[in-house]
Amino acid sequence: MAIKKRKLSPRQKMINLMYLVLMAMLALNVSSDVLKGFSLVDEGLNRSKENASSQNAAIYKTLDEAMEKNPEKTKEWFNKAQNVRKMSDSLYTLAEDLKWQIVREADGKDGDILNISNRENLEAATHVMLAPSIGRGGELLKAINHYREEITKMVNDDKMRQIISDNLSTKVPAKAKVMGKNWQEYMFENTPVIAAVTLLSKLQNDVRSAEGEILHQLVANIDIKDVRVNEISAFVIPSAQTVVQGGRFSADIIMAAVDTTARPEIYIGNTLLKSSNGHYETVCNSTGDFTLRGYLIMRNGNGEEIRRDFVQPYTVVEPAATVSATLMNMLYAGYQNPISVSVPGVPKNKVNATMSGGTLTKKGEGEYIATPSKVGEDVVITVTADNQGRSQEMGKFTFHVRKLPDPMAYIAYSDDKGNSMRYKGGQPLGKATLLNTTGISAAIDDGLLDVQFRVVGFETTFFDNMGNVLPEVSKSANFTDRQRDMIRRLNRGKRFYISRVHAVGPDGIERTLPSSMEVIIN
Repeated sequence: MAIKKRKLSPRQKMINLMYLVLMAMLALNVSSDVLKGFSLVDEGLNRSKENASSQNAAIYKTLDEAMEKNPEKTKEWFNKAQNVRKMSDSLYTLAEDLKWQIVREADGKDGDILNISNRENLEAATHVMLAPSIGRGGELLKAINHYREEITKMVNDDKMRQIISDNLSTKVPAKAKVMGKNWQEYMFENTPVIAAVTLLSKLQNDVRSAEGEILHQLVANIDIKDVRVNEISAFVIPSAQTVVQGGRFSADIIMAAVDTTARPEIYIGNTLLKSSNGHYETVCNSTGDFTLRGYLIMRNGNGEEIRRDFVQPYTVVEPAATVSATLMNMLYAGYQNPISVSVPGVPKNKVNATMSGGTLTKKGEGEYIATPSKVGEDVVITVTADNQGRSQEMGKFTFHVRKLPDPMAYIAYSDDKGNSMRYKGGQPLGKATLLNTTGISAAIDDGLLDVQFRVVGFETTFFDNMGNVLPEVSKSANFTDRQRDMIRRLNRGKRFYISRVHAVGPDGIERTLPSSMEVIIN
């Protein structure tokens, strides 16, 4: 008698579908705290670049007025400033265009970079920047390199030239585990939309900062008294306008077109800054928006005192770290789960992590193996970073611990070309090929995981010519001699069944697989 395969009930089909949806949601889940942190950083960067743009606009206005008053002496520096404006606006506009394209790829044609809906989307930035033939990552890389090379040629100060070069660097960190990735892949592959937008906002901020430094230098080179006396302004040049809590805010406070033989007196509030070069630094212990206020005093050639006030806003943000499971955003008990740990803006060799409810073993810079102890008992991964010589906690991340799912039984064999294959039933398999195998194996093999289980026993079911059931049990992973003899007797088109497979996973749990394998002899 023939055995028909039992159809799945509607309820079982629904359970299977819900499982697949859950797995997809877990795989795509990104911590809302991390996304919120990126949003805060992006908002701070946007405020900073707006301030820098306003300051740059004021300098361009100064150059325009100087050009009108004395074009003969001003023309050389004015033309250079226009070239700087053209190059800066070109790269700035490219970054802005990419931000809109990425957001609209994630949110649709009505997407808005100021109100991103799918901030956690991991595919939009990858598609826009890295898609074959249409990806724009190479275009951005070329534009940044060209801008950096041209803009640093105009900087006289070696320290500032290095700062600008580092801010606009497109080198992949030497110690980063990039697996052969180039810069654009390292920056944008599988990057959430909000993170990609924040990276591009930082680039825009760096462009405006570099543009401002060049403009300060150009104005200082204009040796005309009316500009020095009548158009003097105070400027604050911070090393960074967004600071992680616990970090340091530092800035150089200067007066445009300052005479190097007569340094101005600098007051923070009403307190004189005791610095020979105008360098100011303070520890940032709380988050929020802050303003550095003060004034400068210097004397002109006639001995008259000139005072100029300055105002510089800056933002201090919460520490932000990224923890992502290499396989999926959940952990399996008793299994060695690969984990990647990083903190934006902090080198991986300065980042450390610990875990409660199991063991966390470091395998390389930013790479760990997490082994939770118990199913259903959440684990917490704590990330710390070396921040200016002291260890600072950057965040805690909770992971749910699940039991490894049941594996699927298969017969391992090699095809005509020697490739390793896995026969999972339902299709004809050559008798000679089958007899050349030792027995059966089992593994979780779903395209995401490939976890081997140890088979400790199984049962085969054959049928004789009268339709009688002939069961045979193996107490190992190998076919018994009797099972092999029954296989030899099967003619082409005949079939038998492998069921009641007992397997032990890396978590040490023995389970009986609920499904059977139908083997058809070819």
